[in-house]
Amino acid sequence: MAEVANGTDDGPPDEGGLLPVGGKPDIWSVWEADCWMSPEPFDGTAARVPGIAFPLTKEWQWEYDYSDDPLHSSLLHETYLHGSALLGKGRPGAFWTLVVAGPQRGQVWWLRDGCAAPYADPPPQQRAGDFLTWVKDWHVGQGWWRTE
Repeated sequence: MAEVANGTDDGPPDEGGLLPVGGKPDIWSVWEADCWMSPEPFDGTAARVPGIAFPLTKEWQWEYDYSDDPLHSSLLHETYLHGSALLGKGRPGAFWTLVVAGPQRGQVWWLRDGCAAPYADPPPQQRAGDFLTWVKDWHVGQGWWRTE
């Protein structure tokens, strides 16, 4: 990540560029109720802990879970704060992250209110979403997030 693009704005203009290693987008610590389906989804002022394993191994759509379940809130906070390095932001409430600890290490994940999902190439390739695959797609403005 540091060698390929440590804080560059090359790529799709609406994405805002890649963050420097350890950086956070400005909107990370600002929770805006109209951008989130969940109650305050995570503490944006809390220290991120990349050394603790990223808690997910497959897509999680928490919009279908009950947010009053005590396990919901702790897993949601861990998803945003543990085991990853932020790459950048997309739409309000959406972030790209590189998992750096745990079984998903080396994979890029998309965190958006309501779900978290690993990145994969669009069909027919459907390759795993490692950083190099993701950054190539991001750089030229292609990928499954562009089909919306």
